[in-house]
Amino acid sequence: MRQIILDTETSGLELSAGHRVIEIGCVEIVNRRLTGRHFHRYLDPERDIDPGALAVHGLSRERLKGEPRFVDVAAEFMDFVAGAELVIHNAAFDVGFLNAEIARLEGEHPPLGNLCRVLDTLALARELHPGQRNNLDALCKRYGVDNSSRDLHGALLDARILAEVYLAMTGGQSALELGESRTRTAATAPVVARPAGELPIIEPTATELAAHEALLDRIAKASGGRCLFRDAPAA
Repeated sequence: MRQIILDTETSGLELSAGHRVIEIGCVEIVNRRLTGRHFHRYLDPERDIDPGALAVHGLSRERLKGEPRFVDVAAEFMDFVAGAELVIHNAAFDVGFLNAEIARLEGEHPPLGNLCRVLDTLALARELHPGQRNNLDALCKRYGVDNSSRDLHGALLDARILAEVYLAMTGGQSALELGESRTRTAATAPVVARPAGELPIIEPTATELAAHEALLDRIAKASGGRCLFRDAPAA
């Protein structure tokens, strides 16, 4: 399963005021593993930046002069995301702005919803943690994700952070990425002496089984119907 974790920064909050996308950041996950592939562009909005937005992301109009316009990167962006599931925090905001940019292009171009499925991690977080704060910083704290470099919002940085949060929310990565220093061979791995005798088997209670099934239901819903724990053959 291919997923794209996506975030944008904009010149302001209101589409009705003509605000534009000024940064797109995407990172790729395939089968719940970060691949290292990404898409990142700063964009010239050809308009002023709202002071409130500037305080959030620090991207001034002067900084963005000379960057490409959305029309210049649209084909590359849509090729990158096509066919994937987009994972976005507060998806209605980002998708609304990107669809507005697509609508400005010459010719007929489908909206993002026709190219990709969309998963809103804000809606997922509210379902998992009702009544709690579920912005990205709060989720980082809840799931132990390091966001210490996030002094200002940035689309690529936030997409990378959201990728870690999403994987933690939905059960972690399916494969560990071990560096050479952490890889052990049969020759170097320590031998663990196990005591003789059978280990006791503690059966789960009905309450624990119900809680386990509820967690698998949430994982399956968040991952488009796939749940590795249920797909695996019985031992």
